[in-house]
Amino acid sequence: MTGKPILLADDHPLFRAALRQAVQGAAPERQVIETSSLGEARAAIEARGPGLLCLDLHMSDSDGFAGLIALRQEWPALPVAIVSGSEEPGVARRAIAFGASAFVPKSLDVDDIRAAIAAVLDGETWTPANFEEAGDAEEAALAERLASLTPAQLKVLLHVRAGLLNKQIAYEMSISEATVKAHMTAILRKLEVQTRTQAVLAAGALIAEPDAPKDDA
Repeated sequence: MTGKPILLADDHPLFRAALRQAVQGAAPERQVIETSSLGEARAAIEARGPGLLCLDLHMSDSDGFAGLIALRQEWPALPVAIVSGSEEPGVARRAIAFGASAFVPKSLDVDDIRAAIAAVLDGETWTPANFEEAGDAEEAALAERLASLTPAQLKVLLHVRAGLLNKQIAYEMSISEATVKAHMTAILRKLEVQTRTQAVLAAGALIAEPDAPKDDA
């Protein structure tokens, strides 16, 4: 086989099988690696150096777009195609704004998914035919500000969104409260907000529309 492998990260076995079929049709010479969690995907990226990641936003250890942002920060050269059960224009726009090379609704047929994979492998950005590029200017600006957070700042923001106090965040991240406060100061500055509540509201942009309930039967 030639070319770097293609990594699939999705915890729905039936869709993962359909995605494998599409990927193998688009790039039959590439090895396909399957994972079912964000943690497994990270380990596979480190060990195998894939040429493309097809990423589901709703795995057990994912947190909406936070996983995408973190992956793009750690492996900026790795193209990521988001595969999602959502078809909301805002979700698609945010996926691209946060650095995805493609937004692929799971409702597409195999031929369209194959076309999306082939386009990304050719270095292009792919979106559905009904993709609405024009969105709210503030939406785009907020996505840019969130993407500017460091991995540690992003983790702190997610903990704040979950309602944790600084002391609890320090414990969860094995850092001092002073470091948490320093991260919060930087978060507020980067997000251009004044309070933790405003930061939590801004963090709402990281939430992706929930996928349809999964049925593996």
